[in-house]
Amino acid sequence: MNSVVKNLLDIQNNIKDQLKQTSIINLPKIIAVSKTFEMNKILPLIEHGHIDFGENKVQEAVEKWTEIKKNNTKIRLHMIGKLQTNKVRFAVKLFDYIHSVDSEKLAKKISEEQLKINKKIKIFIQVNIGEEEQKSGINKRDINKIVSYCKDLHLDIAGLMCIPPVDVDPENHFDEVKSLNYNLGFVELSMGMSSDYILAAKYLSTYLRIGSGIFGPRS
Repeated sequence: MNSVVKNLLDIQNNIKDQLKQTSIINLPKIIAVSKTFEMNKILPLIEHGHIDFGENKVQEAVEKWTEIKKNNTKIRLHMIGKLQTNKVRFAVKLFDYIHSVDSEKLAKKISEEQLKINKKIKIFIQVNIGEEEQKSGINKRDINKIVSYCKDLHLDIAGLMCIPPVDVDPENHFDEVKSLNYNLGFVELSMGMSSDYILAAKYLSTYLRIGSGIFGPRS
């Protein structure tokens, strides 16, 4: 068995084992974060039947995925990195989900570009849950405002997304974002990476963004 496929299966089994002791029935989906990895490393996962993949740079994603997606219509591509407004028209054409909506300006641009090509993509609103100056995302106090703005634009909001501060126990942050998401009535929740995906799953994350845990360390 290919090592990348084995890593994915090990992670899926680990999640199942850990969630057996909870009341959670639906297992989260795993976004295989394939940024910086060549397609020859990714293809075994596609052949295995995995459909959710994540990239954080639009240009890299366009080069890697345009042809692959034409031939594999089930693949769902997730933009998980910071999205500049001047790249939105390319992102909207290629991606199915954008996890990093962090301003009204970006939301408006997504709305405009998807109208042009008659495509409706799902968005996650990124919460700066640790209130870190260097990190993107909406302050939790402003979440209701941007949600209303996105709804006025008829954007398809899947839920919230967060990246907790590094080197801090993420549990309180996951708990807080879970509550925010629930109070807003959203079904999907994007949180958890290679280092904390089990904890995120226990706090009802429905999309886990796992890169190195599947593909190994990046060079």
